[in-house]
Amino acid sequence: MNVKSTKSGNAVVISVEGRMDAASTPEFERACAEWIQQGEKKLVIDLAGLQFISSAGLRGVLTAGKKLKDGGGGLSLCGLSGVVKQVFEISGFATLFPVFDSREAALKAT
Repeated sequence: MNVKSTKSGNAVVISVEGRMDAASTPEFERACAEWIQQGEKKLVIDLAGLQFISSAGLRGVLTAGKKLKDGGGGLSLCGLSGVVKQVFEISGFATLFPVFDSREAALKAT
């Protein structure tokens, strides 16, 4: 899995590529936690390059979202497609967070 993060306006975009499973989710969680510890309140998680997500990956997204919410912030998702989109829809996670078709739409809404 590859995780990249960049500050864009009043949000941080965290792009995730590859597979998010039990072995790789801690890397995603560290990236989110670092930005939250720096005082960031809004994260946009770009999953356009993600091909697979396990229950551990879903837990990582939920953990980041909870930390942000507890601090008065929020998490948005974008770029969901294919199997990853199905997992988010079936698990109900697509209703827990705002979901946008593109990174641009997610950033515009923050």
